[in-house]
Amino acid sequence: MAKHSFALDPDYAAMPLPPTAPSATLLSAPIELAGNWGNMLPHAAEQVVERMRHACLDGVRLLSDRQPVRLRVDEHTSGQPAIWLHPDGSSMAWIIVDIGERDWSKLAYQFGHELGHVVANSWQPDAKPAPPCQWLEEAMVEAFSLRGLRRLAKGWKENPPFAGDNAFGDSIGNYSEDVVRGYGALADRQGLTRDAAAWFADHRDEIEIPGLNPFAQAISVILLAEYDRAPESVEALGALNRWPGRSGVPIAEYLRRWKRSCAELHASPHLPVRLQELLHVSRQRR
Repeated sequence: MAKHSFALDPDYAAMPLPPTAPSATLLSAPIELAGNWGNMLPHAAEQVVERMRHACLDGVRLLSDRQPVRLRVDEHTSGQPAIWLHPDGSSMAWIIVDIGERDWSKLAYQFGHELGHVVANSWQPDAKPAPPCQWLEEAMVEAFSLRGLRRLAKGWKENPPFAGDNAFGDSIGNYSEDVVRGYGALADRQGLTRDAAAWFADHRDEIEIPGLNPFAQAISVILLAEYDRAPESVEALGALNRWPGRSGVPIAEYLRRWKRSCAELHASPHLPVRLQELLHVSRQRR
């Protein structure tokens, strides 16, 4: 399973990028592949990445004022998936994946998670993650990727990118549901499904450790259900991290600033409001 991390490259040389129309969005930004893709069929990885991008973003209002003009997907042969924070002044979001030969489910899963961070404005050089709230972004973008996988599986069965490959849609669906079942079991064991506010209060020191920790994994299934119940909630990801301090502020302040950011972008505030209700963070004083 993908665990998000960020990498900073101080020596990366600036690459000139072509101008883009002001109306360009994350859904229309050109995608380029880099790195070691082994002996995969020509253009196969591009098709999978493009399909997953549409599965994640079709129907979502992309309202952020910080969208990149280009996406790079870089295949590494080791290490964790990541956003490469390259301080070169360019407007390119750089995603790193690490997959096996033609492992399309894993590619879609990892790409979807990192794409979620890009949607959440965590792709520019100042986007280094910080506690106490980075865990929550990890949970939200994990749910974003799982939602995309479900949509990708359905689309693959109906119209596969490779001729005669309809049945692989079931494999993608099984891959995503295996992850969801594992996270659901964590949520049950941790007590999240019984009382989310008590879960947060009782485990807060462990929950607020940065990364896709087991508590972030557990709440991702709650967020996935929220995306399904209120599809407009996905657009709120584009309002994240548009304030000083980003994830480094206490959660009550984080959610307050997020709601204000939603208002500025005319995005639905459903998701931050729902999280505030679920976790009762307005009662927390830390």
